[in-house]
Amino acid sequence: MFITRLVKALNSYSIPYAIVGGQALAIHGAVRGTIDVDFITKWNLKNLKLIHECLIEFGLQPRLPITPEDLFNFKDEYIKNRNLIAWNYLNPKNPSEIVDIIITTDLKNKKLKKINLLDVSINVLSIPDLIQMKKNAGREQDLIDIKALEKIYEN
Repeated sequence: MFITRLVKALNSYSIPYAIVGGQALAIHGAVRGTIDVDFITKWNLKNLKLIHECLIEFGLQPRLPITPEDLFNFKDEYIKNRNLIAWNYLNPKNPSEIVDIIITTDLKNKKLKKINLLDVSINVLSIPDLIQMKKNAGREQDLIDIKALEKIYEN
């Protein structure tokens, strides 16, 4: 399973992360069709370099010619002027293996939930923090996701 292999790679590099997006919804119990794995990290250059090294070793390639240093130094410009919300990687041998590192949200001060999936410990963003993140994004799909997450959180 792609997500468990990815998480093992992230864990082997001791990268702080939390799964977010559609995969996080599924892990929390609100299944939504998605292929990519979205995650957030603590925003600093060291983590961005580790992520890049890890994903390259894992067999993924960045979609855009952006270095970790570029992303760290020009993040606000990329978000504001290029509408970039994620640093994307994909497997050229298997285009269904896609990873998005969300650059608009920092893992700092967020709560995680550890979930065991196929004997792999996965860090997923807590439901309240995931709801807030989706409110901040405000896309139509995010609003649908919020309703599903609120139902789970109420129970």
